[in-house]
Amino acid sequence: MSDVLSRQTLAGARLAQARVIVPVRNGGARWRQAADALCAAVRDPNRVAVVDSCSTDGSDLVALERGFELAQIDPREFNHGATRQWAIGRFCAGRAFAIFLTQDAVLEDRTALETLLEAFDDPVVGAAYGRQLPHHGAGAFEAHMVLFNFSSHDETRSQTDAGRLGIKAAYLSNSFAAYRLAALGACGGFPSHLIAGEDCFAAVQLLLAGWRIRYCAAARVRHSHAYTVLQEMQRHFDWGVMHAQMPELLRQFGGAEGEGMRFVISELQYLRASAPHQLPLAPLRNAAKYAGYRLGRVYRWLPPSLCRELSMTKVFWSVRGAAAPRRASSPDRT
Repeated sequence: MSDVLSRQTLAGARLAQARVIVPVRNGGARWRQAADALCAAVRDPNRVAVVDSCSTDGSDLVALERGFELAQIDPREFNHGATRQWAIGRFCAGRAFAIFLTQDAVLEDRTALETLLEAFDDPVVGAAYGRQLPHHGAGAFEAHMVLFNFSSHDETRSQTDAGRLGIKAAYLSNSFAAYRLAALGACGGFPSHLIAGEDCFAAVQLLLAGWRIRYCAAARVRHSHAYTVLQEMQRHFDWGVMHAQMPELLRQFGGAEGEGMRFVISELQYLRASAPHQLPLAPLRNAAKYAGYRLGRVYRWLPPSLCRELSMTKVFWSVRGAAAPRRASSPDRT
C-alpha cells in the first residue's frame, strides 16, 4: 500500500512541474471530448493552457468552461513551431516540463500524462512521446497509419540509432509529447521557419546535442485522421517542404523513401487481412502521397500560389514562417 501511495505522490509531483499546452482552432466535438479527458487527468485544470486561433465554433468557451487558461491569437499568426515556443514562454515559467497535445488527441486514461512524464526519470531523456491509437470507428487506412507508426513496445533512441532506424530515429509527435524545457531551450527551442514538423526539428536538435528521445507505449491517446486522397497529397506535400527546409535531417538520418516503401508493404498486408475491398484504392492513395512529397521537395521552384493550393497548411504561404503571435490575452479569473 505504501509503495502505491509513494508512486502516486511521485506522479503527482511530476505533473505539478509540467504545463499542458493545446493549440485549438474550431475543434468541434472531438475537442470537447479531448477537453473532458484532460479534466479527468489533471487535478487543477489551470495546468492546461489553450492557445485558441479565434475559433468560431465555441472551442474557446469549451476551454473556459473547464477552467483551462486561455490565450487567443489571430489565426493568420499561427505557426506550428513559433506558436508553441511562444506558449512555452507565456505559460511555463517555473516549470520543468511542457506537454503538448493537439485538439483532436483524446487521452485514453486519466494516468496518461503522468505515465508520459515518467520518461524523465532518466536524466538523459530530453523529450518523450506517447502511443497513438486510432479513434473508435476509424477506417482501415486511418487505422493502419497510426498502428504502423506507434508500436506496443517502449523505446529510447539516441543519435547512434540513425544507422539502424534511419529517419525514424528522429521521430517525435507533438500530438502527444513532453519536453524537458532545459534541454529544449538549450537546443534553441521550436523553429519558426518550418511549414510543419517542429517536433521532428526539435528531435533532431536534441539527438545531435546528446539527448535521447523516449517512446512510451503505455502513455496512450486516441488520435487519427480520415484523410481523403487530396488531403493525403497535401499532407505529404507539406512533409516534402519540411524536409527541403531541413537538409540536416536527411543528411544525418537518411531519406524518407525507404521508410515510405516499408509503409506501403505494411499497408497492403493490413488491408489484405482486414479490409480487402479497400485494396484497389491503395495504389491511388500512395501515388498521391509520393507525388505530393516529391513536389514538396522542390517547392522552391514552384509558384507560391501553386504551393498554397498543394499545401494543407495554407496560412504558411500567406505568412511565410510567421513570427510568434503579436497579440495574446488571457481572461482574468478568480
